Amino acid sequence: MRRLEGGVFAMGSERFYPEEAPARRVRLSPFWIDEVPVTNAAFLAFVDATGYRTEAEQALGGLEAGSLLFRPTAAPVPLDDPSQWWTFEPGVDWRHPEGAGSSLDDLWDHPVVHVTCGDAEAFARWCGKALPTEAEWEFASRGGLEGADYAWGDVLAPQGVMLANYWQGAFPFANQLLDGWERTSPVRTYPANGFGMSDMIGNVWEWTADWYGLAKSKACCSPQTDPRGGRKHDSQALGETVARRVVKGGSFLCAEDYCRRYRPAARSAQAVDTSASHIGFRCVVRSFVGPSK
Repeated sequence: MRRLEGGVFAMGSERFYPEEAPARRVRLSPFWIDEVPVTNAAFLAFVDATGYRTEAEQALGGLEAGSLLFRPTAAPVPLDDPSQWWTFEPGVDWRHPEGAGSSLDDLWDHPVVHVTCGDAEAFARWCGKALPTEAEWEFASRGGLEGADYAWGDVLAPQGVMLANYWQGAFPFANQLLDGWERTSPVRTYPANGFGMSDMIGNVWEWTADWYGLAKSKACCSPQTDPRGGRKHDSQALGETVARRVVKGGSFLCAEDYCRRYRPAARSAQAVDTSASHIGFRCVVRSFVGPSK
């Protein structure tokens, strides 16, 4: 883990998606955060020690055990219909990340995937840690670069150099693999940011402790201190029954023509009971207790 001293920084952005705005000043207390996402090897140690079974490994609520798996399409499809490339597949879980017959061979140093928010929190409790707040995660991701679009500056691929695992080419059918990876990549494949943090952009989305809600308005006179996200019941979209948490960082599926969320300010809402092949997590240890929700 790395200890970050906290301080004041500009959270959010007004240059990309509306849910990232407004940009506002935030003050954070010091905290420790994992340098990399939790890997398959680390998650195996947790499972071996506790006998834990992830939600994807259980038939819950009358549903068959399984998880959401990305399957590229053979040709262009409407980008407003994720069902074209996402499918719920029985037998898919963290041990079998690419299909019921797949394994973790050669993937032990890749981020664990197919874990729900509850699974991530169970791991965190076991090792005496917690999930980061959205503000903590974004502060760590920025690496000390004030207001930069990306964790390394304002150019996505400076001089053509790939600095994160994301989709190059036309999504969801023509991945050019300029970064060398079709799905997840080993942690620390790409250079760390200014705080020594790796894989905070691309590779896998990461769970946070905050319920999803619209970003709060700018403070009128002073930065918000150790802010938290929305409330649980506010995180449910109209017509939905499952609450959603904020996930951060984008994944290997983010592309320039679809979901440009491979940035520190980017955020998305994920149902807490849903696991998928592009969502993982990392943990924090903090020396303060935030307001309860």
